[in-house]
Parts: sequence; C-alpha cells; structure tokens
Amino acid sequence: MRAFWLVLFFVLGAPASFAEQRCDAQVPVQRADLGAVSLVYQSVGAPRDPALLLVMGLGGQLIHWPDDVVEALCRQGFRVIRYDNRDVGLSRWNQLPPSANLTVELLRYKLGLPVAAPYTLTDMADDGLRLMDALGVRQFHVLGVSMGGMIAQHLAAMAPGRVRSLTLVMSSSGAAGLPAPAPALVQLLARRSAPNREVAIEQQADLLAALGSPEVPDDRAALLHQAAVAYDRAFNPEGAKRQIMAILAEPSRVELLNQLRVPALVVHGTADPLLPVMHGVHLAAHIQGSQLRLIPGLAHRFQEPFKAPLLGAVLPYLQAHRQDVTHIAGL
Repeated sequence: MRAFWLVLFFVLGAPASFAEQRCDAQVPVQRADLGAVSLVYQSVGAPRDPALLLVMGLGGQLIHWPDDVVEALCRQGFRVIRYDNRDVGLSRWNQLPPSANLTVELLRYKLGLPVAAPYTLTDMADDGLRLMDALGVRQFHVLGVSMGGMIAQHLAAMAPGRVRSLTLVMSSSGAAGLPAPAPALVQLLARRSAPNREVAIEQQADLLAALGSPEVPDDRAALLHQAAVAYDRAFNPEGAKRQIMAILAEPSRVELLNQLRVPALVVHGTADPLLPVMHGVHLAAHIQGSQLRLIPGLAHRFQEPFKAPLLGAVLPYLQAHRQDVTHIAGL
C-alpha cells in the first residue's frame, strides 16, 4: 500500500516533468499504409488527449513544423499529429504517376485553361482523414499552413462532424482576383529540378529567403543548413511539382467556405509575399463566425521572431476549443 501511495505522489506531484517527457518532439516516426498512399507520421503527446492534426504546405515535410512549436502545442494538452503529405518526405503515393509537365500546366493556368493534375487537394484531404481513421481518432482539431490550410478547408467540409476546430495559417480561399505573388517568387517555387545536392540546397535556400520577412535579416548559413536537413531526409522534386499542379487545378473554394459551420481561426501576416494579406482577410470573410488575426511583418515562413506572435494567436484559440472534443477509439 505504501508503494502505491509513493507512485501516486510522484505521478501527481511532478506534472511538469511528465509533461515534458510526454511532449518530446523527437519521438520516432511511424508509417500508416492507407492503400493508395503510405503516410509517415509522428504522434507527440498522450494518446487520450484531444488530437490536433497539423497539415503542412507545398513540398514541406513534417520536420518543417518547428519542434518547439509542436511541443508548445502539446503542452497545451493536445496530442499533436504531424505527417508528410503524399509525394513528399518519407510518405509515398503508391501509384505510377501519370505524365505531367508543370511548365505546360503553368501556361494553361495563365491562359485561364483547365489544369490537369495527377491528384487533387480533396484527395490530399482524404489522406489526412484516413490517417485519423487508422489512428482510431474520431474527432480532432486541424491546423493547416499555406497549401495545408487549403487541404484543411476540404477536410472540414468532408467531415464537419469530426473537425472540432479549424486553424488556417498563411492560407487562401483560392478565389479569382486576389493579389498574385511576384513572378520571381513563382519561378523560384517552380524551380524544383537540380543536377546535384549542392545546387538543390542552394535553390531551396534561395526560396526560403524569398519567403521570409523583409524585417528579419536571414542568416544564409542557417538557411543552407535547414535546406540540407530537408534534402538529406527526403528529396522528391517531382512530388512537389505534382502538388503545385493540384493547387493550380483547384477552383475557388468560396462556395465551400460559405457552407462551413466549423469554428475557425485565420492567421495571416501583413508581409506575406506569396499569399498577400488580402488572401487571409478574404478567407476569414467567407467562414461564418471565424476569427481573424493579422500579424504585422509576418511573411510566409516560420521565422524565429514570429513564433511568439503566432503562438500568441493560436494557443488561446485552441485552448478555448480544447474541451469541445470527444475521442472514440477503434473506428
């Protein structure tokens, strides 16, 4: 009996240390085989905590969610699940991809012609939904960034009874007439082929610099290191091209957004060079009851000086909705 009370004392008396252990972002990744796709994911936090699904943007891997941000979300009492989208990172799209030419599809897009994409953002949303099925998670919160926010919009429309809250960061409604990114930035995004590792890393560092805030001077060595880590984990430029085509082929989501009845927070930066701030304003305007948080100076990257403002916008919102979730294991 004495041993029982000692164990209880240590469990209840040291919540901080247990929370730190529970929220270790270095836990091993796992793989979920979902038929057409095989997704690599990481689950950080207690399995019985409310689940928060993180959906990454174009060409991004799960490692592009900063570990300290993941751990901060976990310490709020969430089970944080981040994953590699199909066609990037360590995830696989288990189909022979049809032949597709990004240059041709970009031209068709500029001419207002239909764009042919090997898969759609709806397909990618279904990937996330099936991952949660595989994990036995019935209801969950979703946080998507950039293209991941577009995928999250579809996910909420597909499963409104399962998505308990929606957080959209640096994203868009895809409506016609919104401000376009600079042509030079589009060229950097489309430049996905490289003859060797060194050139690929230089190209990615160039892209990261272009997506950053003019208020924050970049350390070139740090950008090169970040690009090298991502390259050495996985390099699939053709997958990123197919994701670009999925975005180009996507019609406006305004009608979809007008029908959403999921609690939503939209967070956008005033210095976003890829999706200028009106994308965030327009997105929030078309989700009934949504909240909008604009962050001065934030661009289209998780840069260190903006982590605190981002978390300051996101954490109170998530915490306010945290208890609105019910999990049912064993779907």
